[in-house]
Amino acid sequence: MNPALRSSAAHVFVESVEAPSPSDDDMHHLGRVLRLRNGEHVTVSDGVGRWRVTELHSGALVPVGEVLTEPAAAEVTIAAAIPKGDRLEWMIQKLTELGVARIMLVDCARSVVRWDAARASRQMQRLERVAREAAMQSRRVWLPVLAGPVQVAVVLAAGNVLVADPSGVVLSDRSRTLAPTVIIGPEGGFDDAELAAASEVVSLGPLVLRVETAAIVAAVRFLT
Repeated sequence: MNPALRSSAAHVFVESVEAPSPSDDDMHHLGRVLRLRNGEHVTVSDGVGRWRVTELHSGALVPVGEVLTEPAAAEVTIAAAIPKGDRLEWMIQKLTELGVARIMLVDCARSVVRWDAARASRQMQRLERVAREAAMQSRRVWLPVLAGPVQVAVVLAAGNVLVADPSGVVLSDRSRTLAPTVIIGPEGGFDDAELAAASEVVSLGPLVLRVETAAIVAAVRFLT
């Protein structure tokens, strides 16, 4: 990570890094919550790799550094069944902090949590806010892409994916290079048809993991 990103007093996302204008909520957070003072450095990013250093002056962010561009993160996609309760929010937050490029929610045959269209729209908007806040905290300059929920069969049909299941083979270096997408099933596991449709089934370890735990393990395995 660039030292300027790591050492900044805060990090926010803006529409334009040439003329950074944070939202009212972000400016409130900088001034009232973080209590930043005039002259402190705040990095800003457009969420697609471009960023720069600014200074806080009289309630505005004044650019003091050139616009820089960071290459895109590793194209790792975690496609996970929806866990119960607030564990979903926690999963999105931690996957974002780890640097996952794309997070997809999937419906499986044994999924317990399912959303209708209206609820899906509300929930995805909420999760996008969670991901944005986590990206600010972790100093990401690429926002993760959130998608779904989609039927797991759609993801499986795309090919070049790994399905994480205790019945699978131990994850190998070859597996790491095969798939940019790792599918994590519900706590009831995948059914036989879903496993049969998988191009490769891999194990994340000897124990049965919760959905959000498995998602984090998979992300770490493929990002490190």
